[in-house]
Amino acid sequence: MTALRRERLPAEASLVRPGALWGLVLSGAVTLETAGDRRTILPGDAVLVDPRTAHRLTADVETDLVHGDLRRSVTSTPLPSPLVQRRFGKEHRGIVALVTTCPLSVQCRVDRFASAYAGLIGAAISSLSPPPERAGDQGAVRGPADDPQVAEVVAALAARPGEPWNLDRMAALVHLSRSALTDRFRRATGHSPMRMLREVRMHRARLLLTKQCLAVTRVAFEVGYGSVAAFSRAFAADHGVSPLAWRAIPRASVARYPQERPAEPRRHRRSSPDQQQRPDAVPVQ
Repeated sequence: MTALRRERLPAEASLVRPGALWGLVLSGAVTLETAGDRRTILPGDAVLVDPRTAHRLTADVETDLVHGDLRRSVTSTPLPSPLVQRRFGKEHRGIVALVTTCPLSVQCRVDRFASAYAGLIGAAISSLSPPPERAGDQGAVRGPADDPQVAEVVAALAARPGEPWNLDRMAALVHLSRSALTDRFRRATGHSPMRMLREVRMHRARLLLTKQCLAVTRVAFEVGYGSVAAFSRAFAADHGVSPLAWRAIPRASVARYPQERPAEPRRHRRSSPDQQQRPDAVPVQ
């Protein structure tokens, strides 16, 4: 996943773009159209569409929507496309808090925070998806279990990266021991809580260095470092260059969320979306 954003669609506006889609309706309602299929997506419902399925989302009324280019990894558990999960929001309140609080935009490099972010959403999808049936079996092994405590901690870190976080404070936030939280983080994200905190802070630092004309000193304090020297050492260890050198790298040629097109007013309500299917040219993640 390279981007996740929250958008308010006016009534009869359409979101049309090729590529993978994960969406969550927060309020209102949308109609999901694919070749030969129409479904209504209500508040709290989530939908996953793979890159080969042409689709269009159209707001039936003014709708508050979170959407991003979540792409499925190759797994032994096939999922239909589109996959509509009713009551997703009620079952996964931690995920809802994360995606509504923390937009995501990845530039230039593999981002461990984005990977873990996508992994949490994917775990929630897997936990609500029934396993395929096999002869003589009770069903295939399910995907990784969703962990709302991990999602809650990640949401808090992403919302307030500049606060003085440590392992004790993270564990207390979700009423777990240090060891239990660490174990859950490693199973859910592949990283320790402190490593995830560093990834969150580096992710925010890149955004501040790229989008805002802030002094490096200000960026350091905004992302929770007590000195410019400590921030510069941590940043250089992750990126190979200092914050100032990273800021000087040209970004004009870097595409962000290249599949996305802005919402368009709907002119022909009953017209079908483009039925031509395209292979996904983006690495699966």
